[in-house]
This record gives sequence, structure tokens and C-alpha cells, in this order.
Amino acid sequence: MMHFHILTLFPDMVLRGLRESIIGRAESAGHICIEALNIRDYTLDKHKKVDDYPYGGGAGMLMQAQPVYDAYLEVERRILERREKEGSADKRTPRVVYVTPQGAVFRQEMAKEFAGEEDLILLCGHYEGIDERVLETIVTDYVSIGDYVLTGGELPAMVMVDAIARMVPGVLTNQLSGETESFSDNLLEYPQYTRPENWNDRTVPAILLSGDHAKVDDWRLQMAKQRTQERRPDLYALYEKTNPVTEKKRK
Repeated sequence: MMHFHILTLFPDMVLRGLRESIIGRAESAGHICIEALNIRDYTLDKHKKVDDYPYGGGAGMLMQAQPVYDAYLEVERRILERREKEGSADKRTPRVVYVTPQGAVFRQEMAKEFAGEEDLILLCGHYEGIDERVLETIVTDYVSIGDYVLTGGELPAMVMVDAIARMVPGVLTNQLSGETESFSDNLLEYPQYTRPENWNDRTVPAILLSGDHAKVDDWRLQMAKQRTQERRPDLYALYEKTNPVTEKKRK
């Protein structure tokens, strides 16, 4: 089972969004576990304050190091306690992902890599960010879901959990789906069709009705390549680099 630990100021928002549909069913089935800790619960301030003005001035407020660090320590304690109960000798500290526009862009290969972790902590920032000192202390990965700024890290964290969880064995009913969809081998997914054969005078490509699986596979590959060239030429360039011999023969 893979365990997701989300450090956030809005745990209900995160859990309500993730405990639906495929991800919610996967948790109920015991393939993954999702917990969200409220950073505000770990502040020492009697008014539950977790932010303050940044040194040097500037707009907005900054999340303080202490509550973030203490929330992290609680997760680390729970992980080690669980491992001991399971009889595991693993004493490694968990991987901590800080969701930030300053991080490396989240991609499918990164999702596959993270899915190999038993425990993954996702830290959600808010306001103008988090005190750099605690980031330097606990963060192992800085990750962004795109070149834009949101009001907090909760939505990106939910996106990442969804993408990573799909790579965990047992989460998808049809595991092949996770291996053949968009971004597999740097290609976008080919067009797909279902019943009826004719809809609004648009028909399903005849090759898909032929029953010839080899021809269907080849058609799908050609469509995936065509779609990638048109919509994501940057991805197609990567595909050509990783398949130079095949592409040279085709040309």
C-alpha cells in the first residue's frame, strides 16, 4: 500500500476532493492511504496563527517554519511507528515534495517514480510561501504542475496524488490503461470511439471494426504520432530521440 501524507491548512478541501471516484475507491480497497494534517494544529501560537510578515519587507504574509516543521515531525513519527508495527527495518526519512511554481514541472515519468515510494509527504504552501529554513530542512523535491501561480498548494497536491495513485498496482481496474494512455513513450493517446458506429453522420474508422489487431495497433500508433506532432511538437521531438532507428526506417 502507498501512503500519501498531505501537510495543508485546508485538510477538508483536500480529502473531499480525493475521496471520490477511482481514487476514493482505491483507498477503500486498501491500495492507497491518504491523510491530511492541518498545519495550524501544530502552531504554538494561542490564536492558531501560522504566518507572519517577511523580513526585509514585501507584499503578503509568509508561513512560519515552526508549525510546518512540527507537522512534518508528527508524520515522520507516525510513519516510523507504523513500520515498526509491520516489522519493517526501514529507518529512512520519507520523501517530502514541496508544491511550488519554482519546482521542476510535474510529468508522467515523475508520477511513476513517486509511485514507487511507500510514503510520500506533500507540503502545501499558502500566502506568499514558506520560511526558507524549514524548506531547506525537510524538502527533498520541489515540484510545479505548471507555469502559473495559484492561491495555495492544495489543488496541485490533489492533481499529483491523482496522477501518482494511478501508477500504484491495483488502483486502476484495467492496469493496461495506465500504460497506454497519453505521455506513454512521449506520445499523446490515439483517438478512441464507442457505440454507436454512426453518430451525427460521423462514423467510426473502418480499421477499428476490422478485427485485425495488428492493423489496429499500427493505426493507433500512427494516429498517436500524428496527434503528438500537431499538438505537442516538443513531446514528439523527445519521441524521435528515443526511437531514432524506428523513425528512420519509417521515413
